[in-house]
Amino acid sequence: MSLKPLLKLAISAILIGFVFGQIDTASFQATLQKANLWWLLGAFVAFNLSKIVSAIRLNGYFRDLEIPLSQINNLKLYYLGMFYNLFLPGGIGGDGYKVYWLHQRYKTAIKSLVLATLLDRVSGVAALGFLAAILFVLSDFKRLSDWLNIFAIVFAVGVLPLYLVVCRKFFDTFNASLYKSTFLALVVQLLQLLSALFIVYAINASAILQYLTIFLISSVIAVLPLTIGGVGAREFTFFYAFGLIALEPNSGVVFCLLFFILTALSSLVGLFFINGKF
Repeated sequence: MSLKPLLKLAISAILIGFVFGQIDTASFQATLQKANLWWLLGAFVAFNLSKIVSAIRLNGYFRDLEIPLSQINNLKLYYLGMFYNLFLPGGIGGDGYKVYWLHQRYKTAIKSLVLATLLDRVSGVAALGFLAAILFVLSDFKRLSDWLNIFAIVFAVGVLPLYLVVCRKFFDTFNASLYKSTFLALVVQLLQLLSALFIVYAINASAILQYLTIFLISSVIAVLPLTIGGVGAREFTFFYAFGLIALEPNSGVVFCLLFFILTALSSLVGLFFINGKF
């Protein structure tokens, strides 16, 4: 294993160790054991619906590159990429595998495929940031700082127009699907937000708006290539943010664990397509 994945693993372990060293483990276990399985099932369904829409969005970029990939095969490739991203972080990543597979199958230029997968990530982060900024100004977090509140408002107003301008300038190959993909990026994040809401219901937590706000902010942080699959980064974000507004952190950490379990179970679907023959 190279140094980079070892460093990510170390950061994840340090953050997880710190968070679990600070919380009340008895309260954590009690909250986890009482989680409502029906709400968790709803969260699982909503999460996977978000991944299906995300796969459709990505295939729109592939269609711009004239890749005749069916939606079914595209979905299989997407889930296989999820599996690689979560369970094999030290080897070939999910995005890297998709680029390799498509290049081998359709002989599309690697640079174009890399741009497509990069734009897929960028569109997701832009949608996340937009929704996170809106929830921030509606939540208790707006009381932390007037400047942060102003920044969130400006960010919410400007992030999507700025994203569209950047895409038209640097990703002009994908202009044909730009507006549709931007809309789908918002749908993806709204479905993930619905999944998060169901998890909040499952653990019978209050302060729903605060949970959803930090969920979106932690999702942006989890995208950064600092930890293994975002593990540790999301938990630390919840722990730190809840401390800022005097919310009990144990339920927040339970929320993170349940979301990771749903992600892991969904990613395991990729095992069925591990040979790449589809």
